[in-house]
Amino acid sequence: MSVRTETAAAAAAALERFDAVIDVRAPAEFAEDHLPGALNWPVLDDAQRARVGTLYVQGSPLAARKLGAVLVARNIASHVERWVQDKPREWQPLVYCWRGGQRSGALAWFLDQIGFRTARLQGGYKAFRALVREQLATLPAQLQLTVIAGRTGSGKTRLLQALAQAGAQVLDLEALARHRGSVLGALPDTPQPSQKAFDTALWQALRGFDAGRPVFVESESRKVGALQLPDALLARMREHARCVRLQMDDTARVQLLLQEYGHFAREPERLCALLAALTELQGKERVQRWQAMAREARWGELFGELMREHYDPLYERSMQRNFAGLGASQSLALADGSDAALRAAAQELLDGAA
Repeated sequence: MSVRTETAAAAAAALERFDAVIDVRAPAEFAEDHLPGALNWPVLDDAQRARVGTLYVQGSPLAARKLGAVLVARNIASHVERWVQDKPREWQPLVYCWRGGQRSGALAWFLDQIGFRTARLQGGYKAFRALVREQLATLPAQLQLTVIAGRTGSGKTRLLQALAQAGAQVLDLEALARHRGSVLGALPDTPQPSQKAFDTALWQALRGFDAGRPVFVESESRKVGALQLPDALLARMREHARCVRLQMDDTARVQLLLQEYGHFAREPERLCALLAALTELQGKERVQRWQAMAREARWGELFGELMREHYDPLYERSMQRNFAGLGASQSLALADGSDAALRAAAQELLDGAA
């Protein structure tokens, strides 16, 4: 047997045919991004990689290779002992590193020598990353997008979730980005992924859609938190998508916002710090008034003012400027954020798309 190579395009098109996708890079590299479903079997951990690299750049390439060989051999032995003992002869792994070089080659050789039908990703993660970037520029053009528009607190995200539960194709950008999209949108105790990991998750979602069926997506700006949407997707959403505009009265919207942002009741000073970022737009006096409301737990009053004085005008200007389909959009009334109202609205949309 011998280790065969797989191009990034071939491997990405049929990842499910491998019994395991093994990333041999250091944990920090893996944490930034990796192939979907990959396992991390580092042949050098972060500290070991730094040691070898330092020795190399200090002018001792031979000493670096000697040290690297010892560490790699020990780590591979540990992985084989821990993870491979129960694998049958038919087990087929795909192994990769940064560029498809020595790190993946070392583990792939050992697995091949044991007798497994081992493949190595040609060009490594770098080639996969190039493929993701290339396809993020082309995949959106194939989709029939329906943009769910509506003012802050009108239930856009909840409607997407109801649509997904009803069997619709949904692209939930805020879920992928782990952020609600506004200055207050960071999720408690949930950091955003790296830009590369977000791109990979988005690529995986886009390639899984049936181009013959509509895909529902929430109206978003260019960035969701710190993460940027691909230009091709943004252009498809803004210039070629059908728009549906949610309508909900202000009282119901405030109630929904109180539910969505209730965690700030436990940390009002964190909210005050975030509100400070609005000073340039809203002025010092208004922001200080909002901060006082937060400290005094006047949550309904605060979110009502934020909604009417900040988010609504901002959202209207953005939508009118950026979404070509807004003028001909379908209007959809949502009484509140209850499950029953969301299910009914989702069914109405699906019936209209049939």
